[in-house]
Amino acid sequence: MFEDIKLIYMNVRILRFWALLYDKNVKRYICLTLTIFHVVTQLLYMLSTNEGITGIIRNSYMLVLWINTLLRAYLLLFDQNSYLQLISNLQADYYQLQRLNDGYVTHLLDQVNRQGQLMARGNLFFGLLTCIGFGLYPLSSSERVLPFGSKIPGVNEYATPYYQIWFVFHMLITPMGCCMYIPYTSLCVAFIMFGIVMCKALQHRLRCLCQKQLTREQLSVEIVDCIIYHQRIIDYIQTINKLTTYIFLIEFLAFGALLCALLFMLIFVDSTAHVAIVGAYINMILAQILALYWYANELREQNLAIATAAYETEWFTFDLAIRKNIQLMILRAQRPASIRLGNIRPITLELFQHLLNTTYTFFTVLKRIYG
Repeated sequence: MFEDIKLIYMNVRILRFWALLYDKNVKRYICLTLTIFHVVTQLLYMLSTNEGITGIIRNSYMLVLWINTLLRAYLLLFDQNSYLQLISNLQADYYQLQRLNDGYVTHLLDQVNRQGQLMARGNLFFGLLTCIGFGLYPLSSSERVLPFGSKIPGVNEYATPYYQIWFVFHMLITPMGCCMYIPYTSLCVAFIMFGIVMCKALQHRLRCLCQKQLTREQLSVEIVDCIIYHQRIIDYIQTINKLTTYIFLIEFLAFGALLCALLFMLIFVDSTAHVAIVGAYINMILAQILALYWYANELREQNLAIATAAYETEWFTFDLAIRKNIQLMILRAQRPASIRLGNIRPITLELFQHLLNTTYTFFTVLKRIYG
């Protein structure tokens, strides 16, 4: 399924393997049960730990990632039909663009397939680095430390053989969590990337109007088709926003706090290995956020560019009815559909910059207090 749509193929395949999309089998209940059990043991550990600040920061980072993993799995299962419908709409629109046999549109599709495949592989690679970091951190410590802080009442997790059992369990569950967490983000970004392709295809169609020898009736039909397609783009983006807006808000708040905490943690670590591992944690967060914010910003810009493309059709030379239709398209495109955080603010690179600035400001405050 979707073998020729490389943009989403890898992400859908991984999520389907864990039965979070399409299929419903025992793997879904295994991964969810193990993840819930793991999160509960982490919560118990955080409530009872006497670790120092570095241990608390590190385990808070792990806990947020695992809770986020559970939230993503829950959203996929709760809104299963909506996600499947969105994938089906993407598939239908993809093949519709492909059937146009337009050189420019074909180039856009080939380009987005390459970018989507590269992004999915890159995110999985960063996830692999993070998994390795989880495993190496205890090995680089002078005392027994688990990859994730976990506790079961009545069990000494640092005594033999419980420590070895816990360590193996953590290393086995980590790739599973990674394959639940990362493909969701990559799939959402892939949805946004295809929205950009739809916007560019509409711009191309509008700019080609003047190059075609069309009668008045044909031009009117073409303009109406463009307006209908523009509305389809808006509906497509609003569907993505509806499914993702609140999880993106949670990530924005959580990752901002985690970035600040991890930067603060660098003050305390005293070995090159620990610095490298914390650096991998930070890169994991930035890679996930930057890809989302970059393409969400581009989607908004390409929506605005539809108004420019419509204006460039020399609309003022057309008949009154056609001019009115184009003016309505321009007015609507000037209020671009976009992906939002909690339906409050559009996701843009400016917002990403504000996140980094705020994070660094809090970090410098904490550093001065510590100093």
